[in-house]
Amino acid sequence: MDRQTVGSAQSGRLLVEVREEGSSAVVTPAGELDHHTAELLREPLEDCLDKGRSRLVVDCSRLEFCDSTGLNVLLGARLKAEAAGGGVHLAGMLPVVARVFEITGAEAVFTVHETLDAALAD
Repeated sequence: MDRQTVGSAQSGRLLVEVREEGSSAVVTPAGELDHHTAELLREPLEDCLDKGRSRLVVDCSRLEFCDSTGLNVLLGARLKAEAAGGGVHLAGMLPVVARVFEITGAEAVFTVHETLDAALAD
């Protein structure tokens, strides 16, 4: 499987790593995704899309918190990815993050996988 690390960005509360794996760009946010840190996730997602990577897998297994601003970043990436013929797949959400998606109904518009491996195999 093709695996290449593309980059990372970090603030005090959020680290975002990006790597290419096969036909997917895997974006891994770790920490808290909120209005203070959302730009750290928005930029690499948009960069992947600008480089022609329309299949994005967001590995949420290290994401400890997500507020409405973070959710909006993911929704925006989803719209752009789908317009380019791809999509955004979410993988490994912790219960506290999954709850935000359940409450808002956002889980219905994303492809959600239990694990990163399942998302990559889809």
